[in-house]
Amino acid sequence: MARLSRWFRALPVVFLVAPIGLEAQAPGPPELAPILARLDRLERENRELADEVKALRARLDGTSTEMAGPVAAPGAASAPAPASPQAAVPQSLDEKVAIDQQRIEEMAQTKVEASERFPIRLTGMMLFNAFLDSSESGGVEYPVTAVAPGPGEAGATLRQTIIGLDFRGPTTFWGGSVHGNVYMDFFGTGNVVRMRTGEIEVDWLSRSIMVGVEKPIFNPREPSSLAQVGVSPLTGAGNLWLWLPQVRLEQDFRFGDNTGLRAQMGVIETREAGPYAGSTFTGTVEAARPGLEGRYEFFHNLDSDRHLEVAAGFHSSVTHAGGASIPSNLFSLDWGLNPLRKIEFTGAFYDGKNVAPLGEGYQQGFGFYDGEAEAVHSRGGWGQLTWHLLPRVDVHVFSGQQNDQASDLMAGRIARNLLYGGNVFFRLAPNVLLGPEITQLRTVYLAQGVRINNHYDLALAYLF
Repeated sequence: MARLSRWFRALPVVFLVAPIGLEAQAPGPPELAPILARLDRLERENRELADEVKALRARLDGTSTEMAGPVAAPGAASAPAPASPQAAVPQSLDEKVAIDQQRIEEMAQTKVEASERFPIRLTGMMLFNAFLDSSESGGVEYPVTAVAPGPGEAGATLRQTIIGLDFRGPTTFWGGSVHGNVYMDFFGTGNVVRMRTGEIEVDWLSRSIMVGVEKPIFNPREPSSLAQVGVSPLTGAGNLWLWLPQVRLEQDFRFGDNTGLRAQMGVIETREAGPYAGSTFTGTVEAARPGLEGRYEFFHNLDSDRHLEVAAGFHSSVTHAGGASIPSNLFSLDWGLNPLRKIEFTGAFYDGKNVAPLGEGYQQGFGFYDGEAEAVHSRGGWGQLTWHLLPRVDVHVFSGQQNDQASDLMAGRIARNLLYGGNVFFRLAPNVLLGPEITQLRTVYLAQGVRINNHYDLALAYLF
């Protein structure tokens, strides 16, 4: 009976270990994060844990009955008792509990294990693209500007496949939780592996600190696309996206259970580019400069499926080129509105000057005129409407545009770049997506008219 009591005390281990296993499977951030695959895996593991708990209870009930023994009929001869029944049965139970506990602990562990014994998980997306471009593509897979007419481009590629590692470390000072990730693809020159993003973050109850390489702090959102993954969707058409080294501080202020303000401030390292071609320039450009960024998001959750998010942000840095200092100052506004369960509206807007170091897509941040540097003023943004048509079908319609001020440019430069189109995501399985996409890119050149490129893409993605 003493061992049976110990078995009862050991039973809560099942329920204590289960949340750890679930936490280890939580999805990481985002960059086309495979949420559906992880949810499916969590549901499967939940069912397995529930079956094991039921089996343990059944064994417990059966053992209690065996230990109590059958009630003998009056006058019947007593059956010989087995040798040491109290020792034999509890020993078997202890072994079974140990085996089941070990299995649960194994489920809590990930398939990849770090040398420091903290959980680490392999994640990513195997992505196949078959594409076709019209004659003004410039011979690239997914052009960000339409160029002079030439031969069209067609082909297929796996270069946009993403491989990532997601990890969760131990609790650190003041009860902070350490986690992070790193993502790579094959979109570098010569199909070599290149790093995309990576971060190490420490979270406390209402604040966090992050160091790593990510999108600009003031512009975290982007459209949904399986066709344009090597660079962010709508590059050069309103989405400033360059992955930049940064240190970011975040603080949440709650105004109730469902409402609050999320404040983010940080320092980034810009990726500087020279003046646009055609302007007079002699000298050198400082390749990287520090910048200050911030973003302040108001959010309200209508329920578990619906939310309203609106954020304002800014960027400030200075480009050093040819002995001159050219300011880069931007204001931004982004939003994510989901008032209806089947409809979402997301997007971003910016206004400022010298935006090339942040991911303009074409280098028109500043120019030199008779030895004097002048920043190019720019305004742009994008919007996407998402319709959750069916449980396994999502429809995305999007458009983006960038306008550079014509008075800051010389003839032949790009005054406006507009892209619009749409795609459909079919979930063939919880972790398999089929995504046809059609877009049109319209690039307006000063004094040279409009050039148009049509892009057709069929993507098949396996999320893991």
